Amino acid sequence: MTELNQITDTVLMVRPARFGFNEETAASNAFQQKADTKSAVEIEEQAKVEFDRFVDVLRNVGVHVLVMSDTSEPHKPDAVFPNNWVSFHESGQIVLYPMFAQQRRLERRHDWLQQLRETYQFAQTESLVEYETESLFLEGTGALVLDRPNRIAYACLSNRAHPEVLAAFAQRMDYQVISFSAADQAGLPIYHTNVILAVGESFVLICWDTISNDLEKELLRSAFARTHKDVIALSFKQITAFAGNMLQVRSRSGTPILVMSQQAFQALNPDQLAQISTHTQIVHSPIPTIERLGGGSARCMMAEVFYPGMGSIL
Repeated sequence: MTELNQITDTVLMVRPARFGFNEETAASNAFQQKADTKSAVEIEEQAKVEFDRFVDVLRNVGVHVLVMSDTSEPHKPDAVFPNNWVSFHESGQIVLYPMFAQQRRLERRHDWLQQLRETYQFAQTESLVEYETESLFLEGTGALVLDRPNRIAYACLSNRAHPEVLAAFAQRMDYQVISFSAADQAGLPIYHTNVILAVGESFVLICWDTISNDLEKELLRSAFARTHKDVIALSFKQITAFAGNMLQVRSRSGTPILVMSQQAFQALNPDQLAQISTHTQIVHSPIPTIERLGGGSARCMMAEVFYPGMGSIL
């Protein structure tokens, strides 16, 4: 079997139309904060400014960004986070995921997927959407943090990552699942794995403090050692600033790049930045409105596009 890539030079991003605070998701997303004194229109416009600036940052370092534009109707306040409903794979598969919030299920755009099938020769769609009828969920690469070359899917269990759907993903996509429990300082379950864990080609960033089970910690440490990852530890305070919500990508010329928000970058200390810089270039962009109201950050805004034949291109 051909070795898979861990990072890609192509990402799908969705320009928001009516971004805002989503009451339906806030109950289980402690990272969301209620709107300030700005009007809904002001918030929407600020989110668009932050999105456009972020896209420019990525394109300026050579990342290929496919921008799709959300529609005003139906209202989809979280459409800027496409990685929760879809993932793309070098095997030629597209995976669709069951979403916790009914409003977020409207984000799935089959017309966009058809364009991508034609452009990148995706041959098969694996849909896990039927689990929504059983109220079982797995929110894409928010719930899953993938080590693609080693076929490991890391997942912290929550109402957004159910073991039964994880098992279905593993069986269909030929992955080993390493699941664990994680909680914030208030004892609330971490809603998405990708706010406490990021996996790059040769490193991982993780907040150990969120994991209380020593056996689960040892299982993770063993997996990171077996796959030759340099481990960079994050604090509770740092993940609150979205320092866990990062994604390593690649420029078209082959340079590895770790993408994060400005807030996340400023939360890292000099030793952590030096350690990261031995592995990858770092870029960041300010997205405070999207982070505060949406409860997600830079990683959540990018759906990586892995596609058949990319190994011969990258």
